[in-house]
Amino acid sequence: MKKALFILLISSVLVSCKMQQLYLSVLEPAPVTLSREIKKVGVINRSVPTDETKIFDVIDKALSLEGIDLDKDGAEQAIQGLSTELLNNKRFDEIKTLTDIDFRTPSLMGIFPVPLSWDIVDKVCRETGSDALFALEFYDTDTKLRYSTYDEGSKEVLGIKIPGIVHKADMETIVKTGWRIYDPARRIIADEYNHHESVVYSGTGVTPLVAVAGLIGRKDAVKEVSNKAGHGYAFRLIPYQLRVMRDYFVKGTNNFKIARRKAQVGKWNEAGELWAQETTNPKRKVAGRATYNMAIINEINGDLNTSLQWAQKAWEYYRIRPALEYVRILENRMLKTDILNEQQQ
Repeated sequence: MKKALFILLISSVLVSCKMQQLYLSVLEPAPVTLSREIKKVGVINRSVPTDETKIFDVIDKALSLEGIDLDKDGAEQAIQGLSTELLNNKRFDEIKTLTDIDFRTPSLMGIFPVPLSWDIVDKVCRETGSDALFALEFYDTDTKLRYSTYDEGSKEVLGIKIPGIVHKADMETIVKTGWRIYDPARRIIADEYNHHESVVYSGTGVTPLVAVAGLIGRKDAVKEVSNKAGHGYAFRLIPYQLRVMRDYFVKGTNNFKIARRKAQVGKWNEAGELWAQETTNPKRKVAGRATYNMAIINEINGDLNTSLQWAQKAWEYYRIRPALEYVRILENRMLKTDILNEQQQ
C-alpha cells in the first residue's frame, strides 16, 4: 500500500492531565470516483425549460425580480466554469461542451428532473465520442428585494435644514445548480449533487430610484458566482485535505515528559524513540500507553499498517480504552487510502 499523505500541523491543546491533542492534515479521497476508462467527457446543459414548464419559468422570473436572460447567462457561466476546471484535471484527455444539442428539462425550477434514458446517453456519447456526460440538470435563481430607510441627520443647505433620509435597497439572489454524471459503460449515475449560494447586493440613495439604481452590478455578480459553482463541482473529482485530531499520552514516566516537550517543538521521531523504550516497561499501564503512542507516531509518519498493529496491541494486551476507537479510525483511513490510491493511478 502506498503511503497516505500526512502533514503534521500542531499539537498544543491539553486534553487532560495524561493526554494531549495533535492535529494532522490528511489527504482524503475525492467525493466522486470515476472509472479510469473515462478519458473523454461531454458537458451538457439540461436547465433550459421545456414548452410545458416555460410558463412557470416566466412567472418565476416575474415574481423573483430576475433580470432578462439571467438564468440563461448564469447557466452558461456554470457550464463554462465546469468545463474550464475539468480541462485542468490531468486525468481527462478531452472535454467537449455540447452546445449544439438541444437538451430541455421537463421539471419545475430548482428540482432534479428525471434522469436521461440510457438510450439517449448512449446515443450522445457514441455520436460525440464521449465516455461520460456531465450534466447541468437544473439552474435557477431566486431573488428577494428588501427596502428600508434610515436618518443620517439633518443637513443645512442655504440656511434651510433638510432631513437626511437615506433610502436603502438590499437584493439577495440565491443561485441554485444541480449536477449529474452519467457513466454509460457501467450504466450508473456516478454522482448527483446540488449547490446553493447567495449573492447580496445593496444600493443607497436620496430617493428609492437612486437606491435601486445601485443594484446595477447584480447580474455580473450572479454570473461570477455561477462560474465558481461550475469550478466547485469539478473539484468533487479531486482529493482534498482534511484536518483531523488525535490524542496521545504525555504522562507515565520521565521519558513521557521529555517526549512531550520534544513533540511540542516538532521532534516527533525523537519522541517516538522515547515511547519505544517504554513499550517494555514492567508496569502494564506505562507499557500500554507507550504502545498506543507508537501507533500515533507511525500514523504521523504515514505507515498506517504498522500504526494499526500498535493500536490493536494496545487494546488487546493492555486494554487502553482510546486504542479501540483508534483501531476503527485507522481501519477507516486504510479503506479510504485504498480508494485514494485507485483514484491516483
